[in-house]
Formats: sequence, C-alpha cells, structure tokens
Amino acid sequence: MPDPIDLSLLVPDDVAPQDIVCWLRGGEGLIGWGRAASITTSGADRFDAATQWWQDVTASAVVRTDLDLPGTGPIAFGTFAFSRRSGQTSTLVVPEVVVGRREGRCWITQIATADRLPGTPARVERHEPRTTGETAFESGSLSRDEWADAVAESVQRIQHGDLDKVVMARDVVARSATPIDPRRLLHRLSQTYSNTWTFAVDGMLGATPEMLLRREKGLVTSRVLAGTIRRSGDDEHDLGLAAGLARSSKDLEEHEYAVRSVAEALRPHCKSMNVPESPFVLHLPNVMHLATDVTGVLRNGTPSLALAAALHPSAAVCGTPTGMAAEVIHELERMDRGRYAGPVGWLDADGDGEWGIALRSGMLDPEDPCRIRLFAGCGIVAGSIPEAELAESDAKLLPMRSALADD
Repeated sequence: MPDPIDLSLLVPDDVAPQDIVCWLRGGEGLIGWGRAASITTSGADRFDAATQWWQDVTASAVVRTDLDLPGTGPIAFGTFAFSRRSGQTSTLVVPEVVVGRREGRCWITQIATADRLPGTPARVERHEPRTTGETAFESGSLSRDEWADAVAESVQRIQHGDLDKVVMARDVVARSATPIDPRRLLHRLSQTYSNTWTFAVDGMLGATPEMLLRREKGLVTSRVLAGTIRRSGDDEHDLGLAAGLARSSKDLEEHEYAVRSVAEALRPHCKSMNVPESPFVLHLPNVMHLATDVTGVLRNGTPSLALAAALHPSAAVCGTPTGMAAEVIHELERMDRGRYAGPVGWLDADGDGEWGIALRSGMLDPEDPCRIRLFAGCGIVAGSIPEAELAESDAKLLPMRSALADD
C-alpha cells in the first residue's frame, strides 16, 4: 500500500481502547485495531497456554499474501502479567486490521474468522486523536515516603546477604477530566521517544527502551538495560554524567546481574552466543542507561513467545537470585504489578517476533475511561540510596506523565 506517513494516526475514532494494538520504533513497525480472536491466560502456565493456542490458530489459517517480511501474514499481539500470582490476566490479541512499515515497504493485513469475512477492504486514513483534559496525579499503593522506606528495607536485606539485587516498583494513578484517548498517548510517545518501542495491547501501553528479545530467521537478540541516571538537559554536562555512569560500581554491579541472567536463560536455546564484556550508554530524552546487546544463533525452532517466557523475569525487572527477589517484591511493594514489567510484543505464524518489557508504561482502567495506572521501577543493590531511587523513579514516570499532559 502507499506510505501512510504516520502509523500512529491511523486508528479510527470508533475503536475501543482495549482493541488498539501498537508496536512502533523510529517510524517503522505495526499499528492495528479490532479483535478477530483472542485468548486470556493466567497463572504459571500463562505463556505455554498462549503459545499452544497461537500454534493451533496458525495451523488452520488460510493465508493470502504477496509479502515475506516479519510482521506480515497472521500476527498476534500479547501482554503478560509479571507474576504467576497476579490477579490480572495475560492475553494474546489477533487484530482485524494491521498496517505495517518495514524497510521502506508498507502493507495492510486483514484478519477474520470464516463466519465474519470482510466484505470490503479496510479504509486507511488519518484520524486526529482527542485531546486530554486536565490530569491529576496521586500516589498508588504506597506514598512516596512509604516507597522510600520499602527501598531502605530492601537495601538492608541485601547488605545482610539475603540477596544481591531486587527491583522495586511503584505506581501512580492519573485521572483525566475527560476520557483518555490512547491514540494521543501513542502518537506523543512515538514522536518524543522514537528510539524506544511504543506499544499498546489490551489497554497496556507505553514506550519501552528494553527489548527482551527479537527472533528473526534463526537469530535472537536481547537488549539489557540496568543502571540509570537522569539527564540534566545540558548536552555537555550529560556527557560527563554518562562517563560517570559507565564507571559507577553500583550501576555496573546492577548491570552485570541483569546481563548474566539473560545470557544464562538464552544459552540452552542457542548454539552460539555473543555477550559483550562491557556495556554502552544508551541516551534517551529523559534518562541514560547502561545497555548491552546479547545475541545468539538458535539451535531449535522455539517460538519467540516461548523464548520470552524463558527469559522472564530477568534480573533487570526482578533481581538476583530470582526466587528470593520475587518474594521480596511480593512482600515490600504491597501491590499487584499486573502486566507492568511483563513481556509485551508480537509474534507471527513462523514464531518470529519482538518482545519488549512493559516499562515506562501504564494500564488503562477498563471500568473508568478517565483513569490510568502508571508504573516505574528501580534496581536496588547494596549501595542504593532511597532518595536517589525515588528521584530515578520520577524520571522513569516522565514519559507517561508528559504524554498525558494537557496542552
């Protein structure tokens, strides 16, 4: 199809917020709407149940296509709960319409069940999202002081040798004077944070800088982020901050745990791997991260969703050792993360796909169209200072808060 210029502005006005799917970075990716089919799962087998369902769906699908690019043909978008104990379900959604752009080519895919075949091709045109009214923010499960106290408690447990690292998250509730239009959030996030992956599935949306994994034609890649510093707004000063981040023993320690956990999870599925010895500094508009790209050549046909399940939860979103960190999170955060910090992304009929970690994100309230729950988390190690971690969490909330701002 002809290039539609801005994929983030193609969703029609009458689409329900939970029926919008999105995966965009640097102007390329996928945007979709409608719901041809879906599955909800929960518990410890949430990934296995979804993977099996998708394999059954694609095994019986009739596909007509003249393109052979990742993201063409049958495609499902998923968002998964962080914990097996979460009260929130996980889901795979197969949209009715998907518009994609990759390597200078644009296409449209229509998907339907046999009893609901579309009579006419889907119309693709620009739709301006609705503006957001004045937005108020309030603490979620813990106040700022309560969360800082929880961080201090986690530092004490680390210093006592109970664990090496734990990732502590907090939530903030935002309420708008008018119903929140997710299309506006997606457009603003994709424009402002173009080097992250702007995503939306079933009401979970955000702009994540962390690629949990990409599987494409036998190759698998995972981008690990751990170790963060807030940008100052002065480019010259930020270069000094980046150099300090690259030398920070606290941040390097946190990063090493995260890289090791990803490499160990991928190794059984790969016949060869490349794990860089030192990280690079990833510059985002609001923060800078220590980052490492781990790559491997697959030894088998494990689908991308199953690989994501093998990687989750990594030390970057949970801690080390994983079991102990998960218990500390359950005890001290005093909230259900839901799908925050869980895998989010897409896969196609061949099992290829891209899965990020649902960071810099929020969950729309399905019962209240004016309410969204925002999340941010910080990696805590022995040298962490609660006040500094609170400031870091504020920086990580900035993308979603800015996207909600009333112009």
